[in-house]
Amino acid sequence: MAISSMTGFARSHGTAGEYAFVWEIRSVNAKGFDLRLRLPSGWDAIEQPARAKAAKVLARGAIYANLTVERAGVQSIVRVNEEVLAAVLSTIDRIAGSVQAERPRLDGILAIKGVIEVIEPDEREEDRRAAESAVLAGFAAALADLVSARRREGAALGHIIEQRLADLAALAARAEQAPGRRPEAIRERLAQQVTALLDSSERFDSDRLHQEAILIASKADVREELDRLHAHVAQARELVAKGGAVGRRLDFLAQELNREANTLCAKSNDLELTNIGLELKSVVEQFREQVQNLE
Repeated sequence: MAISSMTGFARSHGTAGEYAFVWEIRSVNAKGFDLRLRLPSGWDAIEQPARAKAAKVLARGAIYANLTVERAGVQSIVRVNEEVLAAVLSTIDRIAGSVQAERPRLDGILAIKGVIEVIEPDEREEDRRAAESAVLAGFAAALADLVSARRREGAALGHIIEQRLADLAALAARAEQAPGRRPEAIRERLAQQVTALLDSSERFDSDRLHQEAILIASKADVREELDRLHAHVAQARELVAKGGAVGRRLDFLAQELNREANTLCAKSNDLELTNIGLELKSVVEQFREQVQNLE
């Protein structure tokens, strides 16, 4: 299964009898799954089926879906609402004696909200059900196009992520070979630091010296951090190869990679190893930025 981005756009349209419809769907990054539907008045019946269809194929992202529906070839009926018109005329007559003003013109009266109604002819139940089925099929088609668009972008992101992982593996290998990690270099630094401790006090406790030497030696060893870096890179590669909705897990691994890079920098008392740690932090940040676009 391929990895997918959380961003994409799709559009579908169709007809069903006298109905013509257009779906537009776009998706952007989000922590979870959030579908926001904009439906014309009277089309609430398709909301739950549409949500169910979207939840089956999308795991993350803010999804904005807009539906437009028109009844093509249907002549609208214009009628006067007699009750509203009578109430307007009665009000005009009642206030005519107390307000000095010209009597309203017909076009002004007809422009009052509610006097004129524009309605569509009644529709048959079977025509409406057929239209709803067609609209839902159009939504499924738009969803399929959106999934394809997200996967295409996900494939491009996958290449970038794989390159960042290769960079991380190469930096970890450089850290393995850093001169400052050689046993003789560690022994030399340890000897220097022990000498400095002895010079700092004429009455230095031998037990304290032993404890300080162990602490210095443990701080000089970054074997554990390098092992975890290699393990996290291997796990990230497996997730990318597996595909699917792996964005959250890769984001967690980015945090773990950053933690190991920070610890390596903190432990390092060798300039080259420190520089490698800083490069690791930079690449991990680039990796994290790309991962946050994944589903």
